[in-house]
Amino acid sequence: MARLILFNKPWGVLSQFTPEGRWQGLRDHLALPGVYAAGRLDADSEGLLILTDDGALQARIADPRHKLPKTYWAQVEGAPTDADLEPLRRGVDLGDFVTRPAGARLMAEPARLWPRNPPIRYRASIPTAWIELVIQEGKNRQVRRMTAKIGFPTLRLIRAAVGEWTLGALAPGEWKELHV
Repeated sequence: MARLILFNKPWGVLSQFTPEGRWQGLRDHLALPGVYAAGRLDADSEGLLILTDDGALQARIADPRHKLPKTYWAQVEGAPTDADLEPLRRGVDLGDFVTRPAGARLMAEPARLWPRNPPIRYRASIPTAWIELVIQEGKNRQVRRMTAKIGFPTLRLIRAAVGEWTLGALAPGEWKELHV
């Protein structure tokens, strides 16, 4: 039976056990030998990171060939309309690749949202909005690049789900173990 760890990765933590420079590593939050991250989440992003001790499961979760959907909540600068999100739904040319069509919708601020430490920059004259994006890829900084391309830079990014696994009520730094 494989171990599967759902971890709410706080801002400023790398998706590796060893810290680097100003960023903490997973070992600062998890004392679990023998598990490894199934995919990545940038240090300046928050939310669901899955770890497992099963190499085949790790590959199935992380490898884009398996097309496991990843759900993100992006707080963006500006006030996009539903029509502004249409390019995301068609696929966006980011220069080095064209994204697959994404699920994209405006959403209310997520329920049970925790404060970010440090907080995002706040400017009284510029509104912010939340977008839910569902992608089946996961290239480097893809969601941030997609929202910037349509004119709404990401200020805060939270991964809420990977496939069937969700963040649920986990607070930043909390984790739970499943056996699959």
